[in-house]
Amino acid sequence: MAYRMLGSLSEAEDAVQESWLHLVRAETSDVKNMGGWLTTIVARVCLDILRTRKARREESLEADEEAHGPTTRREGTIDPEQEAILADSVGLAMLVVLDTLNPAERIAFVLHDLFDVSFNEIAPIVERTTTATRQLASRARRRVQGTGMTKSPDLARSRTVVEAFLMAARAGNFNALITILDPDVVFRPDLTAALPGPTREIHTAQRVAKLFKGGAEAARAALIDGNVGVLVAPLGHLFLALKLTLTNGKITEINVVANPAQLHQLDLAVLGD
Repeated sequence: MAYRMLGSLSEAEDAVQESWLHLVRAETSDVKNMGGWLTTIVARVCLDILRTRKARREESLEADEEAHGPTTRREGTIDPEQEAILADSVGLAMLVVLDTLNPAERIAFVLHDLFDVSFNEIAPIVERTTTATRQLASRARRRVQGTGMTKSPDLARSRTVVEAFLMAARAGNFNALITILDPDVVFRPDLTAALPGPTREIHTAQRVAKLFKGGAEAARAALIDGNVGVLVAPLGHLFLALKLTLTNGKITEINVVANPAQLHQLDLAVLGD
């Protein structure tokens, strides 16, 4: 629960430890529902962490990214493989989209939609009325699901193409990549961000396929500004986005967005089942 609310295993462990300290110090003989009591404590601790994180980002988004990198994991204290498995089980795209919500929205959505906690129980945690808490979760749900975005009419077909592209990239299937890419496809890097790799446009399916062959492990399909694109999010922390243009079932343009300020301006949503 703490991991879904925070998206960071180290912070989730900190939240659980702090909640444990609350438990051992509190008088709990009158507590009738220990599970509900612990849920409330963990959620309040996570809410405080999210509010602190949001304030820090507002002070200096780019400085924070440069100082701490794309993740908040403490080096040497968390097993990267363990966190990668956990992030993938929750959904990398889901973690990225949850990170676009404000703290109260995220708590309300995670508790109600993912853990079936009632709005009456959530309301005191986020310091809202039950009605206002219901609205928080509803607003978060619309953002997570992309309701209200202008979606392309062939969304399902676009998703099939993009997911086939990612599968071929991960498998290192060069021939499959060639069939998915338009012969004149163009790859445009983000020249405003210092990234390893290409520093100029790459043209033709052959060259672009070579670029992606054997990659895309941390990439997942998602809605980006209403169209199917790709989020690259190691451990669920957004690193870059690929805005794609599809024509006649082929990928014709791949535009990289990696500048932190531009990433935070994207409208992101999870692709439903």
